Amino acid sequence: MRQHQTVLTFDTRGRGMLPITSAVADWVRGVRLQTGLLTLFVRHTSASLLIQENADPQVQRDLERFFARLVPDGDPLFEHTAEGADDMPAHVRAALTQTHLSVPIVAGALALGTWQGIYLYEHRRRGQRREIVLHALGE
Repeated sequence: MRQHQTVLTFDTRGRGMLPITSAVADWVRGVRLQTGLLTLFVRHTSASLLIQENADPQVQRDLERFFARLVPDGDPLFEHTAEGADDMPAHVRAALTQTHLSVPIVAGALALGTWQGIYLYEHRRRGQRREIVLHALGE
């Protein structure tokens, strides 16, 4: 078994889903594992990772509208507002989604389905610099 690890850095444009499949797939190809498992981990408490529909942008807009209704900015329920009205809602959104993903590596590539893509989901309104740790294990 071989292991490989790296950190990819992305600058987000603010709240929303940033497609990162290409960058992740390029790195996986570069480590030249034929069979294995890739783990992705976002090193932040106000962003998350998703595997989601990659063909129809309506899916992303619908997800954002759902979260806006579920966890609105400025909700008086929240005490933690140190960085603004979107601070605690961003933490709740991250808690409701995922901070890590596992994707099989098959025949040297990510074993994603036809309509699946990997996204960094930024939950803050302003753009941020985000780090994602990748760890691949396999042969």
